[in-house]
Amino acid sequence: MSAECSSYLNTDKVLVSGFSCPRTGGDVRAVYCCGFQDVKYCCDDPHSFFPYEHSYMWWLSVGALVGLSIAAVVLFAFIITVCVLCYLFISTKPRNKLDTGLSLQMTGKTTC
Repeated sequence: MSAECSSYLNTDKVLVSGFSCPRTGGDVRAVYCCGFQDVKYCCDDPHSFFPYEHSYMWWLSVGALVGLSIAAVVLFAFIITVCVLCYLFISTKPRNKLDTGLSLQMTGKTTC
């Protein structure tokens, strides 16, 4: 089984001539033509969309997970802090109005 990769213009606008997969001196399992309009290569998986090793993507995923975990912990701590402060604010409010010692009722008749 083999595949034909047609010629294409790379990112530098240089014409790259077409080639057959697998390439001579290359991996014999790479029988499919993969890639995009500006880069084509032989690969062993017809659903492969990236010409490089995928191991670095695993580290990006781990880094993203660690970053999201830290952000989630910070957000959780912020929410807990706000809840505790609201509870303390509400629970320390006086239940009854304080007696100021001043009477606001009229004690006698006034004449004008």
